[in-house]
Amino acid sequence: MVDRDKEWEFHLRSLSSTGRDSNYATDPASDPSLLNSVKRLHELCKTEKSEELMARVYPHLNKIFQRCVTSISQSRTSNGLLLLAILQFFIDFGDVVLHDADPSLRTFFRLCLSREFADPVVAEATLEFLSSNKEKLLKSFPTLLPQFFPLMLKLIAWNGEKLENLFLSVFSGLISPGSFIPLFPSLVDLPILVVALEKVERSSGSLVGSSIASIQKSAAPEMLLALMDEAYTGSTIGDGGADSESEDSTPIAVADPLFLDILKDENDGLAVCPFYAIGTSLDPPAMAAALQAVINAPLSQRLKEALKMAPKLLDSYFTLAVHDANDSLICALIPLIMARYSTLFPDKIFSYEVQKRLLEFMLAAFHRSPHFIALLKKPIVDRLGEAYDNSAKTELALQLCWAIGEYGGGGGSHKDAARELFESLELLLYENLSSSRLGLGKAAHVSGSSSFRKSSQSRLLCFVVTAIAKLATYHRELLPRARVSLAKVARSRISDARVWKRAQDFLGLMSEPAICLSVLGSSNPSTEVMQYPGAVNWSESHKKMIAHVPFYILGSQEGPPSHDFSFLDILPRD
Repeated sequence: MVDRDKEWEFHLRSLSSTGRDSNYATDPASDPSLLNSVKRLHELCKTEKSEELMARVYPHLNKIFQRCVTSISQSRTSNGLLLLAILQFFIDFGDVVLHDADPSLRTFFRLCLSREFADPVVAEATLEFLSSNKEKLLKSFPTLLPQFFPLMLKLIAWNGEKLENLFLSVFSGLISPGSFIPLFPSLVDLPILVVALEKVERSSGSLVGSSIASIQKSAAPEMLLALMDEAYTGSTIGDGGADSESEDSTPIAVADPLFLDILKDENDGLAVCPFYAIGTSLDPPAMAAALQAVINAPLSQRLKEALKMAPKLLDSYFTLAVHDANDSLICALIPLIMARYSTLFPDKIFSYEVQKRLLEFMLAAFHRSPHFIALLKKPIVDRLGEAYDNSAKTELALQLCWAIGEYGGGGGSHKDAARELFESLELLLYENLSSSRLGLGKAAHVSGSSSFRKSSQSRLLCFVVTAIAKLATYHRELLPRARVSLAKVARSRISDARVWKRAQDFLGLMSEPAICLSVLGSSNPSTEVMQYPGAVNWSESHKKMIAHVPFYILGSQEGPPSHDFSFLDILPRD
């Protein structure tokens, strides 16, 4: 007990002398023994559970914290570990000493971590601090991590896979209603963040000890809002980068708001399109040149790790979204997913992994809430109109066609939306029928693969034809128009027989309502016709049989399928 009292007094005097000593008055972190004293006093307070001891320690720690913050811009030593140790005391004993830790935590992120996120020791200690205090932070300070998620992404982007597990343990704390939408493009653009950070390091020196966000704050919120509008509506915006300086004229092109936006430390609530994915009139020269250099040169180890981590972070993001996000947030996210599907960092493996996850989540959202298709009619129609631009947009259009047909254009209560979606499918069908190629543009032309173009066109037409048939089966008022469309395809005799034969099969099915409803019925049937595809309505078994007959079987039969066919005709014989 006596030894513990002596130790207590020794460490307490160390704190007190640090505050009085002129050598450390402006930079307490320069005292190497101070961190040990703070940690040891915290342990003693926790062990003794004495409010008197906590009250004696608190004034000294508060004074040291304020001095560290004041001197941090001039300090040549790291303040991160010392401030984290003091913050731990504030969180554990704040109720006893009547200290609100929220301002102190925000000060740490804003003034310290923004300068020291690139320090691997500070980065790891910060993640360990957040992980060990996760429940307290989420309960008492729920907006803290969502506000600083861009800074946390800078931390993991720079420090890489060695901190991946620690980062994933605190990742859920980054998500809140205010950060849910802006976090998505930031995760997708994690490799771009690495490119930006490496560019800053090459042009301005080490990232440790300098605040990137202080270089210049974005002064163009109107441009960010315009870019967000473009992501949702596809509208074209004016040139915002005409006055941008060249990459070589300044370490950071300060006139490029998008460049600075990706390096920001705090969440401003805006989901911004990637700078390299917009039209050429908006491509900031500095970042366009940086990306081109990255593509042409061997990838850095840090960038390789970011390309692997981003899909895993998206997995966690979508998992949390399914369980925690409400329908309004998910519905608002889907247009952004569609906009970002074809605008990713130009790495083939990365693009494949991310696009697969985007499609899976989008289709899962439509399955859970089919009415989203009707609510998002405008962006869906826009994406169908872009099916010719490139192969990624073609694939997205295919999946949207499938969703429209599978879920009846949003359901029986959305007949107007279903009609407009049907008209978009008709337009897409007729455009393809009138052309001998899909129109993949320069990419397809450069490849010189006519067979690829034909295969893509046939695949697209098959999806469109199926969607038209399924949508008309759900909304029967569309049946006459569907028969006209399918008849044109059946008579077209285009080079790929799979397309016009499928149209013939669907025309035959439409003449047999019982089988048609089973084969083409929506997976979310209407209240008027409560029947799922492939189901047998046993209450009417004495009148008719409803079977789910595969298309390849129907295609091998002569004439339209009828009710009185024998299963012996289509099942394999011994």
